[in-house]
Amino acid sequence: MAKKADKKNRFSNTIRIENRKARFEYEILERVEAGIELTGCEVKSIRLGQASLNEVYAANIRGQIFLKNMHIKPYEEGNYTNPTDPYRARRLLLHRKEIDKLGGAASQQGLTLVPLKLYFTKKGWAKVELGLCRGKKAHDKRATIKERDLNRDLRRELKNT
Repeated sequence: MAKKADKKNRFSNTIRIENRKARFEYEILERVEAGIELTGCEVKSIRLGQASLNEVYAANIRGQIFLKNMHIKPYEEGNYTNPTDPYRARRLLLHRKEIDKLGGAASQQGLTLVPLKLYFTKKGWAKVELGLCRGKKAHDKRATIKERDLNRDLRRELKNT
């Protein structure tokens, strides 16, 4: 019985890699969860937390959506006879309707597809949370900073009382 429980919870450690800068730089209009096509060494490296979502964007290329400029550090104990490029384009696994909807909105309305989180599900599948985003203007960013500071001060006051 114990072996079955251990095997079931083998993937329970959900590693989260977040793109915190995206929430500040963009106004998020819609969120979509997508699978990501990775090699075995890339999965192991992500499980160690050695990936970065900074400066990453998604692009529609020949009817498929790819993550561009995502860095995954090569796995140290991996296969060095055929190493993968750490910045290679990685295909996202979406349904055709989702690809058409997101790709069309991104190209026609001037919106951007930005990955917000990279995490593992309980089954062990790597998933990316994509956001359909519109870039913020400078005054919007200042308002975000002001709101964040006010919330921090409020929390501090509540904690002290």
